[in-house]
Amino acid sequence: MNQVFTVQGMTCGHCEKAVTKALMTLDPQAHVVIDRTQNRVEVESQLQREALAKAIVDEGYTVAA
Repeated sequence: MNQVFTVQGMTCGHCEKAVTKALMTLDPQAHVVIDRTQNRVEVESQLQREALAKAIVDEGYTVAA
């Protein structure tokens, strides 16, 4: 299923890589597309939204409700 998150705190390419790595570690089959200028993270994954959001938060970013 496709999940879209509004993620605050991503300011550079390193941030994008960190979020992508956190999500891919949780679900190696996930497809992640990030547009940091829009604070948007789109994830195609079978995992629950809460688990994906937790991975982003654990990496140090804020997921808006």
